[in-house]
Amino acid sequence: MIESKDDYRFYLDADRVALGIRRKRPLLFQDEVWRFQRLLRKAEFLGNCNNDFLSQIAYLQTRYSLQKLSVKLGFSIPRNAFGPGLSISHRGTIVVLPEVKVGENCRINQGVTIGGGSTKAPLIGNNVFIGPGAVIWGDIEIADGIAIGANSYVATSFKDPNITIAGCPAKKVSDRGSEHLWLRATEILRHVIE
Repeated sequence: MIESKDDYRFYLDADRVALGIRRKRPLLFQDEVWRFQRLLRKAEFLGNCNNDFLSQIAYLQTRYSLQKLSVKLGFSIPRNAFGPGLSISHRGTIVVLPEVKVGENCRINQGVTIGGGSTKAPLIGNNVFIGPGAVIWGDIEIADGIAIGANSYVATSFKDPNITIAGCPAKKVSDRGSEHLWLRATEILRHVIE
């Protein structure tokens, strides 16, 4: 969760690296997904860290812009759900309920639904790859380094790290996890900072 200006900058840089982008700013008529992620992080920062009147106005303007872009891209992603290093592969329907918590370096594809009811939702670890069309539902835990196959239905916990799960219902299909499917953006940035 973004709790300071330094956190905000780190999240922006980690997301940019995870998306494989070298530029510092999105292009005007491209990079809609990156613009969405930047607005999401700005809304998280303004909502979590600033309480003065001007910050609240900036927060409302940012949320309005985020909502417009969310509708255009088909994303329903709440604030504070994803850790740094988020990589949305491209536009397409993605639905994430507000109770969901996802760790660092998540690669998420189109057609994904993550939720679980009014109070219970999945807790997803770091370095997770979520394939197109996957549904992750219920009060479950997904361990670090798991790759979730396309069109999988995950309704039970998987606590063994670095495996691949797939199917409907999902089951372990490989001992090879998500390591080859994502970029460790947060690890790269932390190494550069040190």
